[in-house]
Amino acid sequence: MSSFGCFPDPSVALVTGSSRGIGRACALALAEAGCDVVVHYVTQRQAAEDTAGEVRALGRRALVVRADVGVEDEVRALFREIRGEFGRLDVAVVNSGIVADGLLAAMSLDKWQRVLNTNLTGAFLTCRETVKLMHRTGGSLVLIGSTSGLSGTPGQANYSASKGGLHAFAASLAREVADRGIRVNAVAPGFTETDMLRAAAPVVREKYLRLIPAGRPGTPAEVAAAVRFLASPAAGYITGQVVVADGGLTA
Repeated sequence: MSSFGCFPDPSVALVTGSSRGIGRACALALAEAGCDVVVHYVTQRQAAEDTAGEVRALGRRALVVRADVGVEDEVRALFREIRGEFGRLDVAVVNSGIVADGLLAAMSLDKWQRVLNTNLTGAFLTCRETVKLMHRTGGSLVLIGSTSGLSGTPGQANYSASKGGLHAFAASLAREVADRGIRVNAVAPGFTETDMLRAAAPVVREKYLRLIPAGRPGTPAEVAAAVRFLASPAAGYITGQVVVADGGLTA
């Protein structure tokens, strides 16, 4: 393993939504780089345990914790477990997110609020507790945004608003906590080979793939590589940025 993008021992990373997809890839990339990992999930405990097993196979410690990131008391309980098990937190990858697509004219208030509550309020709650834990030691936060938050996607007004808000949130927080030695960045993936993309109708998938100059979707591992770099000491002078990983889609 290259030492570039590696972490000093001990280092602890929290990855929300790490039972599958991009979150799982981030958990494994950070474990490979030398971090013990807090594997967070909401509903898929067995998948989270599988991720934790892979982390342990890489020689790192893993703690599996369930929490709904949109519920304040559950987020506080998550961080109590982190403090109790590790006593520190060096990296937080804020990855939890949901979609509930639909045209705005027909979108219910519930559908709007569910997406904003998980994607944006959940990020606020997670980052607030992270900053409290890092305020003496410094650390790095990486928020998982989206190209939908940069250019907008029809039928995703709620999702695009949440991710655009997340990008702005990262920039604001970065300026707020820089003097504490805490860095805050975001990665905005484009179309990535996750369950969400695989569930799309073939005609929809082909339509969007034709828009990507690279001619293919990204992989969770490619997004995780960007996250690992931004989280690591190798990116020590980078903060307040949105790094786009989209195969040239928004170029």
